[in-house]
Formats: sequence, structure tokens, C-alpha cells
Amino acid sequence: MQVFTRDTFFELGEDESLLEGLERTGHHVEYQCRSGYCGACRVKLKVGSVVYPKPPLAFLKRDEILPCCCRPAEPIVINVPLKSKM
Repeated sequence: MQVFTRDTFFELGEDESLLEGLERTGHHVEYQCRSGYCGACRVKLKVGSVVYPKPPLAFLKRDEILPCCCRPAEPIVINVPLKSKM
């Protein structure tokens, strides 16, 4: 699945969480629990939709997602910078 970020785009691996894909491609995302409990990895979803294999416990606004525990349902656009652009 294609993921478009502030600076680039990449293909998410079949068994990869969105957070893992962002890390692999050099993006900066804060995180702690990696399972949807804390909400530290919360990012803005600009376009598209995601699915959660297990519903997260962290509170989310309508335009927010948790990359640690979601997968894109279609190509998405998110507001996440590359580490090198920070």
C-alpha cells in the first residue's frame, strides 16, 4: 500500500505496521507502547483511511491515526516529516 508523507512516499510491506514503515524510511514519529494504548505516535491523516486489527485504547480525533497499530485501507497521505528535514 502506498503511503505519502510530507516529503516523500513509500510502499508499506505486507506484514509491516505503519510505524515500522515510517521508521524504515527515515521518518520521525514519537512512540512508546507500540500497541495503541498511549497515543504517543498520533499523527494527522490528510487523505485516505486506515483499519485497526485491534481497536486502539488511546483517544483519537477524527483526523488522527496511530501508526503503531493501524494499516492503510487505501493509499494515504499523512503529515510526518523525514528525520533529515527536522
